[in-house]
Amino acid sequence: MTGRHTVKAVVAYDGTDYQGFQRQTRGRGIQQILEQALSTALREPILIKAAGRTDAGVHALGQVISFATSSPIPPENYRRAVAHLLPKDIALREAENVPDTFHARFDAVDKTYRYEVDYSPLPDPCAQRYAWLIREEPSLEAMNEAAALLVGTHDFSAFQNHGSQETSPVRTMYEAHWDQVGNRYFFTIRGNGFLYRMVRNLVGCLVKVGTGKWSVADFAAVMASRDRKQAGMAAPACGLFLMHVSYPK
Repeated sequence: MTGRHTVKAVVAYDGTDYQGFQRQTRGRGIQQILEQALSTALREPILIKAAGRTDAGVHALGQVISFATSSPIPPENYRRAVAHLLPKDIALREAENVPDTFHARFDAVDKTYRYEVDYSPLPDPCAQRYAWLIREEPSLEAMNEAAALLVGTHDFSAFQNHGSQETSPVRTMYEAHWDQVGNRYFFTIRGNGFLYRMVRNLVGCLVKVGTGKWSVADFAAVMASRDRKQAGMAAPACGLFLMHVSYPK
């Protein structure tokens, strides 16, 4: 393809050693590293837009970016072109040409996040980068009963940290459930939008239900209160993954 055109790409990263996805003036952001690698490979300045700005320490397997370029290199060759320019904890997984009107953030119709909790009665240094290690065994049934309350359209103010953009706290969740494999618990949530640290705040509360500190009724009351102070501590960033972003077909 010749002339200026728009590219959509999927990237994955281990966010442990970064200050988040967004470009940073101090420290390292994943965005600036991707932009540097793409600019070098495509031999022109590249500025990217992302489906979401993940926080420091948060990971992704399906982050979506978009950018404009005049490079004649076919997008299917981008992965190979940037592989040696990126650190091992960031990877470009796929790329394709899309209409010039495409925007990675504004065109997204839903996002799927996964959070991993590891019931680890003994310390497990090998798991701590990618899961929240807890010492009390949670009840899968109780956590799923509380998670079911999230499905539908609700005001999620109780799970919104200060620093959120000035937008409505009302969001629609299409699925929210826990699965268990051995001592590892996986929380999957898919919705049309998420507030600042909403998933981590939800997980912190759901684990309280699972370990018996709260009842399902307590969780429902906090949700109805729309008061962030009622929700308590957020789960740590290390267990959170942006898995997938969906767009209109």
